[in-house]
Amino acid sequence: MRLFPSLPETPHLADVYRRFPEHVKPLLEYHDRLLRGESPLTVGERELIAAYVSGLNACGFCYGAHKLYADIFGFDANIVEAMVADLDAAPIDEKLKPLLRYAAKLKSLPPNITPADAQAVYDAGWSERALFDTIEVSALFNYMNRIIEGTGVSFDFDAHPPTSEEREFRRTRTYTDFGKMIGIE
Repeated sequence: MRLFPSLPETPHLADVYRRFPEHVKPLLEYHDRLLRGESPLTVGERELIAAYVSGLNACGFCYGAHKLYADIFGFDANIVEAMVADLDAAPIDEKLKPLLRYAAKLKSLPPNITPADAQAVYDAGWSERALFDTIEVSALFNYMNRIIEGTGVSFDFDAHPPTSEEREFRRTRTYTDFGKMIGIE
């Protein structure tokens, strides 16, 4: 039995948004501001955090989608996979690891975050704004992962790799554009 009988057997996020559109537009606008707006973190770094948190949460849809976006914005998908498997051994800039450790701790043990966790971020050269943006991305994807898993959304991004034209389209498309494409105005 499906989780939501009104949705297709293997629903896509677009199906969920079309079925329950009431809160989608502000959510997509928030995605745009957080993931594409001004930040000391690059778009690629924010997508990397989204993919990492989603991978740790075992949310296949968000992990696949944001691993793809991280790749489009400069982080090879194999690096994302290595980070989820073992962050310490992953071939990623050491400067990013304190941010990613903070995101991982926020995902699983938020009450255990300490001033030392924040200090590690600052010692790596990041600002308070960079830490706050990391917290927001981590929180957003913990939230989105629950929506995805709770509604049964699935799509195998690895089995359906985008063409070079689709990759370029995704580079320039906003989250609000996605909403408009599926009828959310």
